[in-house]
Amino acid sequence: MLNQELLEVGLFFHGHKCPAMPMGLKCGVAAMDALGVERAKDGQLMALIEIDEQHCATCWADGVMVSTGCTLGKGNIQKLGYGKWALTLIDKKSGKAVRVSPKAEAMAQNKKSEFFDYRKKGIPASQVPAEVAEPLFQRVVNAPAEMLLNIGQVFDYKWTDAPHTFESSVCPECGEMTVERNMRVKGGVNVCLPCSGYAK
Repeated sequence: MLNQELLEVGLFFHGHKCPAMPMGLKCGVAAMDALGVERAKDGQLMALIEIDEQHCATCWADGVMVSTGCTLGKGNIQKLGYGKWALTLIDKKSGKAVRVSPKAEAMAQNKKSEFFDYRKKGIPASQVPAEVAEPLFQRVVNAPAEMLLNIGQVFDYKWTDAPHTFESSVCPECGEMTVERNMRVKGGVNVCLPCSGYAK
């Protein structure tokens, strides 16, 4: 059973009820429990998530972010692009990590629901009728972790952060503040990437 406060924050952050977001919450909680760590207030943890782009159930990643505190803004979450729903959570201080993933049978059971019939028709998750979404959502929320998740063994994983840069300048063309390493030379002056015309 998920902590009610965490679930409410997850719902507020994510915006709709679906099975993937609480599955992500549970993956994050299970990984933190396995490592004996708390939610990251800064960059203490690193989350490597295996989702890719434009495939079903990427809502799972929002649950991971809410439960672990690994976020885009803190720079301690990375997508690996494997098209899978697995989380490797790294505790930078101890150099330990664990990989957690939803069981294939649990994911397959969710995909058999009427909820996914609506989604395949292009209906946004927030517009799926409550009587369809709610039972599936509650099934994931209330199921014990051992029914839903594969929790691997803790293993060694040394993570080295790239140093943060604090150097930034105003682009002379658009007038917007830009990180200097992301600027390019155009006409003898440093400008932001969009103004430079370069792809990268």
